[in-house]
Amino acid sequence: MLAIGLEGSANKLGVGIIQHPDRSSLEHNKSVTIISNIRHTFHAPPGEGFLPKDTAKHHRTWVALLVAQAMEEAGVTVDDIACICYTKGPGMGAPLTSVAIAARTLATLWGKELVGVNHCVGHIEMGRAITKADNPVVLYVSGGNTQVIAYASQRYRIFGEALDIAVGNCLDRFARTLNIPNDPAPGYNIEQMAKKGRHLVELPYTVKGMDCSFAGILSSIDLHAERLHKDGKRWTDPETQQPITREDLCFSLQETVYAMLVEITERAMAHVGSQQVLIVGGVGSNERLQEMMGHMARDRGGSVFATDERFCIDNGIMIAHAGLLAYKTGFTTKLSDSTVTQRFRTDEVFIKWRD
Repeated sequence: MLAIGLEGSANKLGVGIIQHPDRSSLEHNKSVTIISNIRHTFHAPPGEGFLPKDTAKHHRTWVALLVAQAMEEAGVTVDDIACICYTKGPGMGAPLTSVAIAARTLATLWGKELVGVNHCVGHIEMGRAITKADNPVVLYVSGGNTQVIAYASQRYRIFGEALDIAVGNCLDRFARTLNIPNDPAPGYNIEQMAKKGRHLVELPYTVKGMDCSFAGILSSIDLHAERLHKDGKRWTDPETQQPITREDLCFSLQETVYAMLVEITERAMAHVGSQQVLIVGGVGSNERLQEMMGHMARDRGGSVFATDERFCIDNGIMIAHAGLLAYKTGFTTKLSDSTVTQRFRTDEVFIKWRD
């Protein structure tokens, strides 16, 4: 069985085509074949974020081209496709709507069933399929979401999350403060600068039970960045008397927010008795986060699973995969119900394909 997936919840437009062995098999971790996985990203100028209207225009411009390219690359025809899967939410309203309209159009033209997919569940199922993680605690970290998740009774249960802005949003907004380019991604560019950092600047560390707060950290480090703009490329920390650079600030931000994420993930592992951690979402491709999580997991006798940027960063193949899993259980989305929602909780989805 083949499905095509359309993802466009933020600035990345993805189209993917995936194959499962047959209608009855739900052993997806052993038998997934990725046929095509194409992505095109809208980049705002340095110092700016991507606006919903501009991102939606980008998706409308490119979606037909990417669908045609994916079909050609996969060597499939319309007759081979079982269903059309699209991101129902969460995400930015205008980009989501653009992709949903494209999915509805294809479903009508091709006479195919629609499947609305939860973006977060797409990340989790793609991560499980690629890494072969069995039943891990999931850390889902991206520009719009920060959640610690564990599976129970056919739901992905949220154990902890960001109380204000997501960790990826925190990183992206600090990149704008320092005028760091958005290409290929602001978080990636911060990661490269952080590798050159040497001095740790003290920042607020805000963990509240299983939840995190990142807005105060952003405000604090923005104040440090203002001193850079006033004093040039570096300034002296009055407490340590160390010269502080842009790279030091990137290093300090990463170390602080990732330590918070490791703490709440470890607490969830202890609660559910899991020895596995799966990191998904765009921020999950950060090597330093994977390294810190790996130290924690090994100390507990466990292991960390993560994927590279092909599957961590928003993509169409994860929507096709999660959509096809749901479709094989009999789930479809009526044309009249093929709406989108900016707030679609991970734990709202009934995971019928898992025991």
